[in-house]
Amino acid sequence: MFRLNFRNKPNTWPAFVDLFSNLVIILIFLLIVFVFLWTTTSVFNKKAGVQTIADLKQINAAQVAQINQMNADNEEAMRLLIQARAELLSNQDEIDSQNLSMIDVINAYENEVSKVKASDDAARREVASLREQLEQANAVKEQLAELEKQRRELQDKMQKQVDVQQELIGLQESEMAKYTAELERLNAALGAADQELLSQQAKYIEMSNSLNKALADKVAELQDMREYQSEFYRAVKIALGDTESVTADGDRFIVQSDILFPTGSYRLSDAGKKQLKIISDVIRDMEKKIPSDIEWIIRVDGHTDNKPVVPGNRAYSNNMELSLLRATAVVNELVRDGVARKRLVPTGFGDMYPFAPNTDKANMQKNRRIELKLTNK
Repeated sequence: MFRLNFRNKPNTWPAFVDLFSNLVIILIFLLIVFVFLWTTTSVFNKKAGVQTIADLKQINAAQVAQINQMNADNEEAMRLLIQARAELLSNQDEIDSQNLSMIDVINAYENEVSKVKASDDAARREVASLREQLEQANAVKEQLAELEKQRRELQDKMQKQVDVQQELIGLQESEMAKYTAELERLNAALGAADQELLSQQAKYIEMSNSLNKALADKVAELQDMREYQSEFYRAVKIALGDTESVTADGDRFIVQSDILFPTGSYRLSDAGKKQLKIISDVIRDMEKKIPSDIEWIIRVDGHTDNKPVVPGNRAYSNNMELSLLRATAVVNELVRDGVARKRLVPTGFGDMYPFAPNTDKANMQKNRRIELKLTNK
């Protein structure tokens, strides 16, 4: 806060009055010197001396009157300045007394301000404390709200569990009634089933006797078929002679595809047609020997190696198709040679069942083959 101190402020008014008086005196002196110099110069002028003197007299008289007036004005100004100074000194005393009372007021005001400031600081601290307590109360309120929410959720869950338990009890009672009714129905059905079982046992004994008879007949038929298979393979082997291109392997004999077809083709070569002509003669003889009540066929299976088909081949797209086309070509040729078509079934397996691992050219040649197997229909 600021403090007014009018008592110690210097009074500059008397010095100002003295300075103004001195300036007026200096101005009058300079004016007199100027008039004197001008008059002197004009007097010694030969052409206008008389007239100049007269003019100077008039000017001098006017200047004297002006100087007198200025002196009078100066005296009046001095009087007024002295009067103003006296009034200023009187006012200064009054201002000093007022300054003293104002200082007291200011001091009292500053004291009040200090008290108010101290009270304001205390109030601020109180407000901060109350605000902190309010925040804590809000946090507690939020916790209480969260706890109330959790309590309601728990209550809802418990109510749902109670509802579910009641529903389960109802379902259990309903299911129990259903199971009781079903049990009674099953007991009744079991009694009927016992009677049916006795009837079925009699039928089972009868069917078992029939099945045993059929199995015995089938075994006998298979025994006869094995005999015809052996005779068929021996006949083919004898008809073809001692050649490595046709070999027997268990219940089948194998003809190498290289003597039947050109490489990558399913059209029979002339040499292949000759081989099949010999085989067809053996098959026609077997048709006469095998009894008509035996259902038999010759399965013609085509096999290839694992060499991929050349892309862009329009006749077939993979080894599976090639093997089936070759087996079909063999069947068609045997039919042309007089074998009944119903006795021939062509199948193709591609490279799925190799005779030997496709590791070298010799094994790959063995895998390119046609297998003929005499079997039941």
